[in-house]
Amino acid sequence: MKKRKLSHYDRSGRARMVDVSAKAPTKRSAEASAFVAMSPKVLKALPRNPKGDPLEVARFAGIAAAKRTAELVPMCHNIPLGRVDVRAKLCENGVAIASEVTTTAATGVEMEALVAASVAALTVYDMCKALDKSISIQHVRLEKKSGGKSGDYVRKKK
Repeated sequence: MKKRKLSHYDRSGRARMVDVSAKAPTKRSAEASAFVAMSPKVLKALPRNPKGDPLEVARFAGIAAAKRTAELVPMCHNIPLGRVDVRAKLCENGVAIASEVTTTAATGVEMEALVAASVAALTVYDMCKALDKSISIQHVRLEKKSGGKSGDYVRKKK
C-alpha cells in the first residue's frame, strides 16, 4: 500500500499550494452536506421569515460561496466551475443542505462543495438566529467525489 502524505507541505514542512500545472484537465465532481439543527418553534416560523425565504437565500449564498472558495481557503486553486447546485430541505428537526459541484480542471472540487454546504448552513443560521441562538450547524462533510489521481470516494452510510 502506498504511504499517503499531506500534499500541502513541502519537504521542510512549509505550507504550499500544490503544483497542478503539469496535470491534464479532467472532469471532476464532489458532493457535500451539512445539517442545521433547530427547534420546532424555529422550523414552524421559517415560511414567515421577514428577511425572506431562508432556504432560497441559503441556496444562493452556497452557490456564490463555491465560486469564491480560493479567496477563502488559502491553498485552494481558483478553478472554473461548470456547475454548482445547492439544495436546502426542511426536515423534522432542522434543515438538510446538499451541494454538488463539477468542473473540468487539473484539480478537484471537494473544497468548493464543502464551502457551498457550509455557507448555506451559516446563512440559514443567520436568517433564523433572532428566534433562537442555540441553532446548531452539524455534520459538514464530503459525501462523494469523482475524478482525479486519488480516484472516486463515497462516504459509507451508517
